[in-house]
Amino acid sequence: MRFCDNCGSFLRETKEGLLCPKCKKVITAKPRVETRTVEKRNSAAIFVADKFKESHAEVSRTCPKCGNTKAYHWFSRISGEHAGIRRERTVEHFKCTKCSHSWTESS
Repeated sequence: MRFCDNCGSFLRETKEGLLCPKCKKVITAKPRVETRTVEKRNSAAIFVADKFKESHAEVSRTCPKCGNTKAYHWFSRISGEHAGIRRERTVEHFKCTKCSHSWTESS
């Protein structure tokens, strides 16, 4: 990052060099060239097993995002304590089978 010697503005990089947008002074400089080396590997196909589908029940529930009528369903329990009062609640989790949108319903 460089600044103009005349007015102190930030110099922008162009094909001609560094240009001051305020006073239009051009400083000839080599533009920075970023090079990356990419290594190609011979790789085999990777298969991903989706354990989510195996471990959760599929229920009829309408997705609020896409309107699909099927979703995966599971429960979780949340417990906490506030002002000496212990509270436990069950949360129902849903995940759309089509768009993977997740939502919860507390009980």
